[in-house]
Amino acid sequence: MKKIQLKKPDIKGFFQKAKNLKKDDIKQWWKAKRERRQLILEQRRNSKLAKMMQPVYRIMNRFSLVFHALLACILNFAIELISRHSLIAAWEYMVQTPKVFLFNAYLIFATFAIVYLVRRRMFARIIISVFWLVLGISNGYLLLKRVTPFNAQDLKVLSDATALISNYFAPGELVLLIIGIVAVLLWVVSMWRRGGQYTGKMHRVLGIVGVVAAFAGYAVLTGIAVDQRVVSNYFGNIAFAYEDYGFPYCFTASVFNTGISEPAGYSEATIDEISNDGALTKSESGRSQEELPNIMFVQLESFFDPTEVEWLQFSEDPIPNLRALFNEYSSGYFKVPSVGAGTANTEFEVLTGMNLRFFGPGEYPYKTVLKDNVSESAATALASLGYGTEALHNNGGNFYSRAKVFNHMGFDHFTSKEFMNILQTTPKGWATDDVLIPNIMESMDTTEQQDFVFTVSVQGHGDYPEEKVFQNPAVVVSGVEDEGRRNAWEYYINEVHEMDEFAGNLIKAVESRNEPTVIVFYGDHLPTLDLQAKDLKSKYLYNTNYVIWDNMGLQKEDRNVPTYQIMADVFDRLDIHSGTVFNYHQERRQTQDYLSDLELLQYDILYGKQYVYKDSGEPITEGHLVMGVKDVNLTEVVEQMNGTYSLYGENLTKWSKVYVNGEKQNSTYLNNTRVELPDTKLKDGDIIEVSQVGSSNTVFRTSAQYEYKKGKLTEVPGTLQNLTLDEISGEKKVEKKTDTKTDDSQSTDAATDADTAAGTENTEGTENTGDADMAADDNTTDAAVPAN
Repeated sequence: MKKIQLKKPDIKGFFQKAKNLKKDDIKQWWKAKRERRQLILEQRRNSKLAKMMQPVYRIMNRFSLVFHALLACILNFAIELISRHSLIAAWEYMVQTPKVFLFNAYLIFATFAIVYLVRRRMFARIIISVFWLVLGISNGYLLLKRVTPFNAQDLKVLSDATALISNYFAPGELVLLIIGIVAVLLWVVSMWRRGGQYTGKMHRVLGIVGVVAAFAGYAVLTGIAVDQRVVSNYFGNIAFAYEDYGFPYCFTASVFNTGISEPAGYSEATIDEISNDGALTKSESGRSQEELPNIMFVQLESFFDPTEVEWLQFSEDPIPNLRALFNEYSSGYFKVPSVGAGTANTEFEVLTGMNLRFFGPGEYPYKTVLKDNVSESAATALASLGYGTEALHNNGGNFYSRAKVFNHMGFDHFTSKEFMNILQTTPKGWATDDVLIPNIMESMDTTEQQDFVFTVSVQGHGDYPEEKVFQNPAVVVSGVEDEGRRNAWEYYINEVHEMDEFAGNLIKAVESRNEPTVIVFYGDHLPTLDLQAKDLKSKYLYNTNYVIWDNMGLQKEDRNVPTYQIMADVFDRLDIHSGTVFNYHQERRQTQDYLSDLELLQYDILYGKQYVYKDSGEPITEGHLVMGVKDVNLTEVVEQMNGTYSLYGENLTKWSKVYVNGEKQNSTYLNNTRVELPDTKLKDGDIIEVSQVGSSNTVFRTSAQYEYKKGKLTEVPGTLQNLTLDEISGEKKVEKKTDTKTDDSQSTDAATDADTAAGTENTEGTENTGDADMAADDNTTDAAVPAN
């Protein structure tokens, strides 16, 4: 066997040459390099492959536009094939909606105009083709893990990609991904080295004009397509929109069409006219301070009246409590902005009074403008009248960036699942809504004055399993022939039945307080159960139901209300006139130019110069929200026989993380009064504290510090601070450690904070945005949390 001889590097000689290097030597080196490069190119041009490809290149250059059009159609079909995971589905999309298919193909075709700006045209075509295929493959893969397509929000969290990789990729998949990326890169580099060059005269000015014309043509074509209803610039359900309007258009729209574009006619004078010279910013009520009631809004996940479905039949009324409310109190259809998904967008319209149709298609203001900017809302409107403002959600505090958004909306407190002792979950792992009642009562107890309480439930969340879950359901469903669909409906109906019980029990709890109160119950959107308009009595997929309960004797006034008008409507019934947008609805709802002026007002408040506030001042300049309303209090720590420690206290939850001298400890949650510390070793002088930690290791609230000495705990004076979210930055991260999880922890967090976790499918369409805020990291073993 021949031995390999390794030549010893001549380091001394290298530095000697470098020392004696002259300017002419450098020129000669560059000249020799160029000559070698020209020789290599000449050899390639004269190679067999080059000569064989020359006729192909000539044809492609002569008929390049035709070639680009054909390639665009092929790429578009390939993208839809990958996205829909079905050759038949992709074919049906192309054949049944040819205008939509060709419209998307034109977008891809327009990008090929860039080819005419470079000599390496073949290489440019390869790069553009790979770009579109990578987008299509990304979308197809994500749709295997979740129901939300690949969109602009995913691009915004690329910096957190390492934190999300474990949610999307199994180890084997990750290895294949790396191999695939390396292979594609090697192939692309190879094609750059081997690809031919255009040898004709370059017309770069004409090429630039062509690129501009191609994309301008797409803009014009988009306007025509929207006008002719080939596509839409409003996505009621982003997942459905991608299926109906194609991936290239929808993805591009999600990237470039966000926020509210400046409307025609926007000026200070126009806003002065709309606001009646600032009169809309007033905050007043015809009721005295003592007469003002508590105002509660309860958003019921995926709720609507099941009897609205024409063909569904039930062994008994699934919603007897709400049915009685419908008959006795003001109620009607609730026109929501989305179908089958979009919880946060319904919240947005309810809380701000703003219409989502003026935003980009498929946009979630919770994930865009409100994530980083303050805005007036129902919370600021009622706070100006002396109300305490509370928000609650039995899901993760970072879900939909709610902690940040509620802070920017001016809420006083936000109690998320991290502060709840969740004992019951649905078979799909969502917290049941009964846990909300004691937490609502505790939130109201934090203030002496009237309260505005905004509650978001989660129990009705999908997906809805097609296998039978309940052996003895409270409500038996019939009227559905397919067994799988019948099982899915029966699961949903029985969850709604329990949500109805929650509504009845909440009213009982409120009545026991003997305080004037108004409660608005409403559904955020229809469930994802393949409903069509023809299946519903209202023949409209954007209708859910609402009812306004009160103990004040308000007159029953039934009417159908859009989401963005409900808050103003309730305020008007209570003789409350506060909040710029709510006042606008009350005064202008039946007037000419109502919607166009609303768009101008929304733009001014969120994106414009805020002319409307020039005299009154902004209703909110910074947030002051505190997470939760209860502190963890530690009472004692007990050393067990095996050397481990048990930490006892009050208000502990599954999301309570223990720190010793600032270092996070492995812990096992047993119940709301006890946490085990299996690996901790304590010594006199150690400082112990407990933080409530959300997804992405976000610290929401921290207890006082306790000094450990001689087996006892002593609270360190002055260490309980109750910091606002801004004060703890909302970005404070805790040190990650690898702890053990039980199945219960996985079911709760994988189903809530990390919709995108591998193996978890969430029917709440765009709640699965892939945002790093939703990456779960529960480093606690949950030993005793009973399931429903």
